[in-house]
Amino acid sequence: MEVLEACASGLRVAVVHSFYGSSSPSGENQTVVAQAEALRRAGHRTLLLAKYTDELSHPLYPLRAAATVATGFGCSPLAELRRLRPDVVHVHNLFPNFGRTWLRRWHGPVVATVHNYRPMCAAATLHRDGATCTRCPDGDRWAGLYSGCYRGSRAATAPLAWAGRHGAAADPLLRRADRVVVLSDASRRMYLRAGIPERQMDLVPNFTTDPTVLRQAEDVPMERTARWLFAGRLTPEKGIRELLLRWPAGRPLDVVGSGPLLDDCRRAAPEGVRFLGALDHAELRRRLPSWTALVFPSRWLEGAPLIYPEALAAGLPVLAFPGSGVAEAVRTQGTGAVVGWDESLDAVLADATERFPALRHHCRSVFEQHYTEEVWTARIDEVYTNAISSRAGAPHARYSGSGPWTREMR
Repeated sequence: MEVLEACASGLRVAVVHSFYGSSSPSGENQTVVAQAEALRRAGHRTLLLAKYTDELSHPLYPLRAAATVATGFGCSPLAELRRLRPDVVHVHNLFPNFGRTWLRRWHGPVVATVHNYRPMCAAATLHRDGATCTRCPDGDRWAGLYSGCYRGSRAATAPLAWAGRHGAAADPLLRRADRVVVLSDASRRMYLRAGIPERQMDLVPNFTTDPTVLRQAEDVPMERTARWLFAGRLTPEKGIRELLLRWPAGRPLDVVGSGPLLDDCRRAAPEGVRFLGALDHAELRRRLPSWTALVFPSRWLEGAPLIYPEALAAGLPVLAFPGSGVAEAVRTQGTGAVVGWDESLDAVLADATERFPALRHHCRSVFEQHYTEEVWTARIDEVYTNAISSRAGAPHARYSGSGPWTREMR
Protein backbone atom coordinates (compact mmCIF):
# COMPACT_ATOMS: atom_id res chain seq x y z
CA MET A 1 0.00 0.00 0.00
CA GLU A 2 1.45 3.34 -1.06
CA VAL A 3 1.04 6.39 1.13
CA LEU A 4 1.79 9.80 -0.37
CA GLU A 5 1.72 12.79 1.93
CA ALA A 6 1.95 16.53 1.47
CA CYS A 7 2.29 18.81 4.46
CA ALA A 8 -0.26 21.58 4.19
CA SER A 9 -3.11 23.19 6.04
CA GLY A 10 -6.69 22.15 5.45
CA LEU A 11 -8.32 18.76 5.76
CA ARG A 12 -6.59 15.44 5.93
CA VAL A 13 -8.05 13.43 3.04
CA ALA A 14 -7.33 9.73 2.54
CA VAL A 15 -7.92 8.69 -1.07
CA VAL A 16 -8.54 4.94 -1.46
CA HIS A 17 -8.24 3.43 -4.93
CA SER A 18 -7.57 0.05 -6.52
CA PHE A 19 -5.71 0.81 -9.75
CA TYR A 20 -6.69 -1.20 -12.81
CA GLY A 21 -3.92 -2.98 -14.69
CA SER A 22 -2.01 -1.28 -17.47
CA SER A 23 -3.29 -3.87 -19.95
CA SER A 24 -6.61 -2.00 -19.84
CA PRO A 25 -5.81 1.74 -20.04
CA SER A 26 -8.05 3.55 -17.59
CA GLY A 27 -9.10 7.16 -17.56
CA GLU A 28 -10.30 6.48 -14.03
CA ASN A 29 -6.74 5.84 -12.88
CA GLN A 30 -5.62 9.14 -14.41
CA THR A 31 -8.52 10.97 -12.79
CA VAL A 32 -7.76 9.69 -9.30
CA VAL A 33 -4.11 10.74 -9.49
CA ALA A 34 -5.05 14.15 -10.89
CA GLN A 35 -7.63 14.73 -8.17
CA ALA A 36 -5.22 13.75 -5.39
CA GLU A 37 -2.72 16.27 -6.74
CA ALA A 38 -5.44 18.92 -7.03
CA LEU A 39 -6.39 18.41 -3.38
CA ARG A 40 -2.78 18.95 -2.37
CA ARG A 41 -2.58 22.14 -4.39
CA ALA A 42 -5.79 23.31 -2.71
CA GLY A 43 -4.10 23.05 0.68
CA HIS A 44 -5.31 19.66 1.89
CA ARG A 45 -3.02 16.99 3.27
CA THR A 46 -3.69 14.16 0.85
CA LEU A 47 -2.86 10.52 1.45
CA LEU A 48 -3.20 8.02 -1.38
CA LEU A 49 -3.87 4.50 -0.15
CA ALA A 50 -3.55 2.39 -3.25
CA LYS A 51 -3.32 -1.14 -4.58
CA TYR A 52 -1.93 -1.73 -8.06
CA THR A 53 -3.13 -4.72 -10.05
CA ASP A 54 0.13 -4.74 -12.03
CA GLU A 55 2.08 -5.35 -8.81
CA LEU A 56 -0.19 -8.13 -7.56
CA SER A 57 -0.16 -10.45 -10.57
CA HIS A 58 0.87 -14.00 -9.70
CA PRO A 59 -0.55 -17.48 -10.46
CA LEU A 60 -3.07 -17.37 -7.60
CA TYR A 61 -4.06 -13.73 -8.07
CA PRO A 62 -7.30 -14.43 -10.04
CA LEU A 63 -8.56 -16.76 -7.32
CA ARG A 64 -7.66 -14.35 -4.54
CA ALA A 65 -9.28 -11.41 -6.34
CA ALA A 66 -12.42 -13.45 -7.02
CA ALA A 67 -12.68 -14.38 -3.34
CA THR A 68 -12.25 -10.74 -2.31
CA VAL A 69 -14.95 -9.58 -4.71
CA ALA A 70 -17.43 -12.32 -3.76
CA THR A 71 -17.02 -12.16 0.03
CA GLY A 72 -15.87 -8.61 0.74
CA PHE A 73 -12.98 -9.97 2.79
CA GLY A 74 -9.57 -8.92 1.60
CA CYS A 75 -7.00 -6.16 1.71
CA SER A 76 -8.04 -3.38 4.05
CA PRO A 77 -6.74 0.19 4.48
CA LEU A 78 -8.09 0.24 8.04
CA ALA A 79 -4.74 0.01 9.82
CA GLU A 80 -3.35 2.92 7.80
CA LEU A 81 -6.51 4.94 8.31
CA ARG A 82 -6.33 4.48 12.07
CA ARG A 83 -2.70 5.51 12.05
CA LEU A 84 -3.19 8.50 9.76
CA ARG A 85 -6.52 9.62 11.24
CA PRO A 86 -7.90 11.47 8.19
CA ASP A 87 -10.79 13.90 8.42
CA VAL A 88 -12.40 12.37 5.31
CA VAL A 89 -11.93 9.06 3.47
CA HIS A 90 -12.62 9.41 -0.25
CA VAL A 91 -13.08 6.03 -1.93
CA HIS A 92 -12.93 5.80 -5.71
CA ASN A 93 -12.64 2.09 -6.43
CA LEU A 94 -12.30 -1.05 -4.30
CA PHE A 95 -12.54 -3.56 -7.17
CA PRO A 96 -10.85 -5.99 -7.27
CA ASN A 97 -8.01 -5.52 -4.76
CA PHE A 98 -9.66 -4.06 -1.66
CA GLY A 99 -12.19 -5.80 0.54
CA ARG A 100 -15.39 -4.11 1.74
CA THR A 101 -15.89 -5.36 5.28
CA TRP A 102 -13.53 -2.72 6.71
CA LEU A 103 -16.14 -0.06 6.00
CA ARG A 104 -18.22 -1.32 8.94
CA ARG A 105 -15.32 -0.60 11.28
CA TRP A 106 -14.42 2.86 10.06
CA HIS A 107 -16.64 5.47 11.66
CA GLY A 108 -15.40 8.71 10.17
CA PRO A 109 -16.84 10.53 7.14
CA VAL A 110 -16.74 8.56 3.89
CA VAL A 111 -17.21 9.96 0.38
CA ALA A 112 -17.59 7.55 -2.54
CA THR A 113 -17.22 8.47 -6.21
CA VAL A 114 -18.96 6.13 -8.65
CA HIS A 115 -17.02 6.19 -11.91
CA ASN A 116 -19.11 3.46 -13.54
CA TYR A 117 -22.05 1.13 -12.84
CA ARG A 118 -20.29 -1.84 -11.22
CA PRO A 119 -22.49 -1.84 -8.08
CA MET A 120 -25.43 -2.75 -10.33
CA CYS A 121 -23.75 -4.34 -13.38
CA ALA A 122 -21.00 -6.96 -13.53
CA ALA A 123 -19.61 -5.39 -16.70
CA ALA A 124 -19.86 -1.91 -15.11
CA THR A 125 -21.24 -0.51 -18.39
CA LEU A 126 -24.97 -1.37 -18.50
CA HIS A 127 -24.28 -2.42 -22.07
CA ARG A 128 -24.80 -5.76 -23.80
CA ASP A 129 -25.33 -6.92 -27.37
CA GLY A 130 -24.88 -3.43 -28.78
CA ALA A 131 -27.44 -1.68 -26.59
CA THR A 132 -28.13 -0.41 -23.08
CA CYS A 133 -29.03 -3.26 -20.73
CA THR A 134 -30.61 -2.71 -17.31
CA ARG A 135 -31.83 -6.25 -16.59
CA CYS A 136 -29.79 -6.60 -13.40
CA PRO A 137 -30.76 -3.30 -11.76
CA ASP A 138 -34.34 -3.88 -12.92
CA GLY A 139 -34.52 -7.00 -10.76
CA ASP A 140 -33.09 -9.90 -12.76
CA ARG A 141 -30.04 -10.13 -10.49
CA TRP A 142 -28.50 -13.14 -12.23
CA ALA A 143 -28.87 -11.92 -15.82
CA GLY A 144 -25.21 -10.91 -15.90
CA LEU A 145 -24.14 -14.35 -14.77
CA TYR A 146 -26.27 -16.12 -17.37
CA SER A 147 -24.78 -13.91 -20.09
CA GLY A 148 -21.21 -13.96 -18.78
CA CYS A 149 -21.12 -10.18 -18.91
CA TYR A 150 -17.72 -9.76 -17.25
CA ARG A 151 -15.00 -10.60 -19.77
CA GLY A 152 -17.41 -12.89 -21.61
CA SER A 153 -17.08 -15.55 -18.91
CA ARG A 154 -19.64 -16.92 -16.47
CA ALA A 155 -16.85 -18.04 -14.14
CA ALA A 156 -15.35 -14.54 -14.09
CA THR A 157 -18.80 -12.98 -13.69
CA ALA A 158 -19.89 -15.21 -10.79
CA PRO A 159 -18.07 -13.31 -7.96
CA LEU A 160 -19.45 -10.00 -9.20
CA ALA A 161 -22.97 -11.37 -9.60
CA TRP A 162 -22.88 -12.78 -6.07
CA ALA A 163 -21.51 -9.54 -4.61
CA GLY A 164 -24.21 -7.48 -6.34
CA ARG A 165 -27.12 -9.85 -5.87
CA HIS A 166 -28.97 -7.40 -3.58
CA GLY A 167 -28.57 -4.39 -5.85
CA ALA A 168 -26.69 -1.11 -5.70
CA ALA A 169 -28.58 0.19 -2.68
CA ALA A 170 -27.16 -2.71 -0.65
CA ASP A 171 -23.59 -2.19 -1.87
CA PRO A 172 -21.43 -1.90 1.29
CA LEU A 173 -19.61 1.20 0.08
CA LEU A 174 -22.67 3.10 -1.16
CA ARG A 175 -24.68 2.12 1.89
CA ARG A 176 -21.90 3.32 4.19
CA ALA A 177 -20.93 6.51 2.34
CA ASP A 178 -22.06 9.81 3.78
CA ARG A 179 -21.94 11.34 0.29
CA VAL A 180 -21.98 9.64 -3.12
CA VAL A 181 -20.39 11.62 -5.94
CA VAL A 182 -21.81 11.02 -9.41
CA LEU A 183 -20.19 12.42 -12.54
CA SER A 184 -23.14 13.14 -14.82
CA ASP A 185 -26.90 13.53 -14.87
CA ALA A 186 -27.17 10.14 -16.59
CA SER A 187 -25.27 8.48 -13.76
CA ARG A 188 -27.31 10.31 -11.14
CA ARG A 189 -30.56 9.09 -12.68
CA MET A 190 -29.37 5.48 -12.85
CA TYR A 191 -28.23 5.43 -9.23
CA LEU A 192 -31.42 7.14 -8.13
CA ARG A 193 -33.37 4.47 -10.01
CA ALA A 194 -31.24 1.80 -8.30
CA GLY A 195 -32.25 3.04 -4.86
CA ILE A 196 -29.56 5.50 -3.80
CA PRO A 197 -31.32 8.44 -2.09
CA GLU A 198 -31.11 11.70 -4.02
CA ARG A 199 -30.24 13.58 -0.83
CA GLN A 200 -27.10 11.44 -0.55
CA MET A 201 -25.76 12.25 -4.04
CA ASP A 202 -23.66 15.14 -5.31
CA LEU A 203 -23.03 15.85 -8.99
CA VAL A 204 -19.34 16.76 -9.41
CA PRO A 205 -18.02 16.34 -12.97
CA ASN A 206 -14.36 15.49 -13.45
CA PHE A 207 -11.95 18.27 -14.32
CA THR A 208 -9.06 18.36 -16.73
CA THR A 209 -5.90 20.42 -16.88
CA ASP A 210 -6.08 23.63 -18.86
CA PRO A 211 -4.10 22.99 -22.07
CA THR A 212 -2.80 26.57 -22.02
CA VAL A 213 -0.87 25.53 -18.91
CA LEU A 214 0.41 22.42 -20.66
CA ARG A 215 1.64 24.47 -23.62
CA GLN A 216 3.24 27.34 -21.69
CA ALA A 217 6.72 26.25 -22.74
CA GLU A 218 5.79 25.69 -26.39
CA ASP A 219 6.42 28.35 -29.01
CA VAL A 220 5.30 26.41 -32.09
CA PRO A 221 1.68 27.16 -33.08
CA MET A 222 -0.61 24.20 -33.69
CA GLU A 223 -1.85 24.03 -37.26
CA ARG A 224 -5.46 22.94 -37.75
CA THR A 225 -6.50 20.15 -40.07
CA ALA A 226 -9.81 19.39 -41.76
CA ARG A 227 -9.93 15.99 -40.09
CA TRP A 228 -12.38 14.67 -37.50
CA LEU A 229 -11.28 12.74 -34.42
CA PHE A 230 -12.32 9.63 -32.54
CA ALA A 231 -10.28 8.95 -29.40
CA GLY A 232 -10.93 5.97 -27.14
CA ARG A 233 -10.69 2.24 -26.63
CA LEU A 234 -11.73 0.17 -29.63
CA THR A 235 -14.35 -1.86 -27.78
CA PRO A 236 -18.02 -2.65 -28.55
CA GLU A 237 -19.55 -0.21 -26.06
CA LYS A 238 -17.60 2.71 -27.57
CA GLY A 239 -19.59 2.43 -30.81
CA ILE A 240 -16.54 2.78 -33.02
CA ARG A 241 -17.36 -0.09 -35.39
CA GLU A 242 -20.92 1.18 -35.93
CA LEU A 243 -19.51 4.65 -36.57
CA LEU A 244 -17.09 3.38 -39.21
CA LEU A 245 -19.80 1.38 -40.96
CA ARG A 246 -21.77 4.63 -41.37
CA TRP A 247 -18.86 7.00 -41.98
CA PRO A 248 -19.06 8.57 -45.46
CA ALA A 249 -16.23 7.57 -47.78
CA GLY A 250 -13.77 10.36 -48.36
CA ARG A 251 -14.58 12.22 -45.14
CA PRO A 252 -11.28 12.52 -43.19
CA LEU A 253 -11.36 10.82 -39.78
CA ASP A 254 -8.50 9.98 -37.43
CA VAL A 255 -8.98 7.07 -35.02
CA VAL A 256 -6.79 7.35 -31.93
CA GLY A 257 -6.74 4.29 -29.69
CA SER A 258 -6.36 0.54 -29.66
CA GLY A 259 -8.34 -2.43 -28.47
CA PRO A 260 -9.85 -5.78 -29.37
CA LEU A 261 -11.91 -4.41 -32.27
CA LEU A 262 -8.92 -3.00 -34.15
CA ASP A 263 -9.02 -5.58 -36.97
CA ASP A 264 -12.80 -5.30 -37.30
CA CYS A 265 -12.52 -1.52 -37.40
CA ARG A 266 -9.87 -1.62 -40.13
CA ARG A 267 -12.13 -3.81 -42.24
CA ALA A 268 -15.12 -1.54 -41.68
CA ALA A 269 -13.26 1.73 -42.31
CA PRO A 270 -13.97 3.51 -45.62
CA GLU A 271 -11.54 5.61 -47.56
CA GLY A 272 -10.40 8.68 -45.62
CA VAL A 273 -10.03 6.99 -42.21
CA ARG A 274 -6.58 6.82 -40.61
CA PHE A 275 -5.65 4.69 -37.60
CA LEU A 276 -3.06 6.49 -35.48
CA GLY A 277 -2.83 3.93 -32.69
CA ALA A 278 -2.74 4.72 -28.97
CA LEU A 279 -1.09 8.12 -28.67
CA ASP A 280 0.61 9.14 -25.46
CA HIS A 281 -1.94 11.09 -23.41
CA ALA A 282 0.19 14.23 -23.31
CA GLU A 283 0.69 14.06 -27.07
CA LEU A 284 -3.05 13.66 -27.66
CA ARG A 285 -3.74 16.70 -25.48
CA ARG A 286 -1.14 18.70 -27.37
CA ARG A 287 -2.67 17.84 -30.74
CA LEU A 288 -6.37 18.20 -29.83
CA PRO A 289 -6.78 21.81 -31.06
CA SER A 290 -5.68 20.77 -34.56
CA TRP A 291 -8.74 18.62 -35.32
CA THR A 292 -12.06 19.88 -36.63
CA ALA A 293 -14.17 18.23 -33.94
CA LEU A 294 -14.42 15.21 -31.67
CA VAL A 295 -16.78 12.40 -32.71
CA PHE A 296 -18.26 10.56 -29.72
CA PRO A 297 -20.29 7.48 -30.73
CA SER A 298 -20.33 5.72 -27.35
CA ARG A 299 -23.30 3.36 -26.99
CA TRP A 300 -23.32 2.99 -23.21
CA LEU A 301 -24.35 5.41 -20.47
CA GLU A 302 -20.79 6.62 -20.18
CA GLY A 303 -20.83 9.19 -17.41
CA ALA A 304 -17.72 11.34 -17.61
CA PRO A 305 -15.02 10.33 -20.07
CA LEU A 306 -12.04 12.67 -19.82
CA ILE A 307 -11.94 13.22 -23.56
CA TYR A 308 -15.06 15.42 -23.39
CA PRO A 309 -13.72 18.15 -21.07
CA GLU A 310 -10.32 17.80 -22.74
CA ALA A 311 -11.93 18.55 -26.10
CA LEU A 312 -13.74 21.58 -24.68
CA ALA A 313 -10.54 22.83 -23.09
CA ALA A 314 -8.96 22.73 -26.54
CA GLY A 315 -11.93 24.58 -28.03
CA LEU A 316 -13.06 21.48 -29.89
CA PRO A 317 -16.80 20.99 -30.61
CA VAL A 318 -18.29 17.51 -30.22
CA LEU A 319 -20.47 15.42 -32.51
CA ALA A 320 -22.17 12.86 -30.24
CA PHE A 321 -24.62 10.02 -30.74
CA PRO A 322 -27.52 9.30 -28.35
CA GLY A 323 -27.01 6.95 -25.42
CA SER A 324 -24.26 8.54 -23.34
CA GLY A 325 -23.86 11.24 -20.74
CA VAL A 326 -21.73 13.16 -23.22
CA ALA A 327 -24.62 13.38 -25.69
CA GLU A 328 -26.77 14.87 -22.92
CA ALA A 329 -24.03 17.34 -22.02
CA VAL A 330 -23.63 18.40 -25.66
CA ARG A 331 -27.36 19.11 -25.88
CA THR A 332 -27.49 20.94 -22.55
CA GLN A 333 -24.30 22.95 -22.96
CA GLY A 334 -24.56 23.63 -26.68
CA THR A 335 -21.07 22.33 -27.39
CA GLY A 336 -21.76 20.65 -30.72
CA ALA A 337 -24.50 18.44 -32.12
CA VAL A 338 -26.20 15.12 -31.37
CA VAL A 339 -26.96 12.96 -34.39
CA GLY A 340 -29.23 9.93 -34.52
CA TRP A 341 -27.90 6.64 -35.81
CA ASP A 342 -30.47 6.65 -38.60
CA GLU A 343 -29.64 10.16 -39.86
CA SER A 344 -27.59 10.88 -42.96
CA LEU A 345 -24.13 11.32 -41.53
CA ASP A 346 -22.79 12.92 -44.69
CA ALA A 347 -25.33 15.75 -44.44
CA VAL A 348 -24.67 16.17 -40.72
CA LEU A 349 -20.93 16.41 -41.26
CA ALA A 350 -21.37 18.96 -44.04
CA ASP A 351 -23.54 21.14 -41.79
CA ALA A 352 -21.19 20.72 -38.80
CA THR A 353 -18.18 21.65 -40.89
CA GLU A 354 -19.82 25.00 -41.51
CA ARG A 355 -21.15 25.62 -37.99
CA PHE A 356 -18.54 24.15 -35.64
CA PRO A 357 -15.72 26.71 -36.13
CA ALA A 358 -17.96 29.36 -34.56
CA LEU A 359 -18.45 27.11 -31.50
CA ARG A 360 -14.80 26.92 -30.51
CA HIS A 361 -14.90 29.98 -28.24
CA HIS A 362 -18.13 28.75 -26.62
CA CYS A 363 -16.65 25.29 -25.96
CA ARG A 364 -13.68 26.89 -24.27
CA SER A 365 -16.06 29.03 -22.17
CA VAL A 366 -18.02 25.92 -21.07
CA PHE A 367 -14.75 24.31 -20.00
CA GLU A 368 -13.86 27.33 -17.88
CA GLN A 369 -17.28 27.37 -16.24
CA HIS A 370 -17.61 23.67 -15.44
CA TYR A 371 -14.47 21.60 -15.88
CA THR A 372 -11.46 23.43 -14.46
CA GLU A 373 -9.49 22.25 -11.45
CA GLU A 374 -10.61 25.29 -9.46
CA VAL A 375 -14.31 24.56 -10.10
CA TRP A 376 -13.85 20.91 -9.12
CA THR A 377 -11.95 21.80 -5.94
CA ALA A 378 -14.67 24.18 -4.79
CA ARG A 379 -17.36 21.55 -5.39
CA ILE A 380 -15.50 18.71 -3.68
CA ASP A 381 -14.73 20.93 -0.69
CA GLU A 382 -18.47 21.39 -0.29
CA VAL A 383 -18.98 17.63 -0.53
CA TYR A 384 -16.41 17.04 2.21
CA THR A 385 -18.02 19.70 4.40
CA ASN A 386 -21.42 18.04 3.99
CA ALA A 387 -19.96 14.59 4.74
CA ILE A 388 -18.39 15.89 7.94
CA SER A 389 -21.62 17.60 8.98
CA SER A 390 -23.62 14.48 8.22
CA ARG A 391 -21.32 12.23 10.24
CA ALA A 392 -21.35 14.69 13.14
CA GLY A 393 -24.92 13.63 13.83
CA ALA A 394 -24.23 9.89 13.66
CA PRO A 395 -24.73 7.87 16.86
CA HIS A 396 -21.68 7.42 19.11
CA ALA A 397 -19.47 9.60 16.89
CA ARG A 398 -17.98 12.97 17.61
CA TYR A 399 -15.83 15.43 15.71
CA SER A 400 -13.22 17.54 17.44
CA GLY A 401 -13.63 20.42 15.02
CA SER A 402 -10.07 20.39 13.69
CA GLY A 403 -8.78 16.92 14.20
CA PRO A 404 -9.80 13.41 13.21
CA TRP A 405 -12.90 11.47 13.90
CA THR A 406 -13.00 9.17 16.89
CA ARG A 407 -15.47 6.57 18.07
CA GLU A 408 -16.71 6.44 21.63
CA MET A 409 -16.35 2.87 22.79
CA ARG A 410 -19.22 1.52 24.91
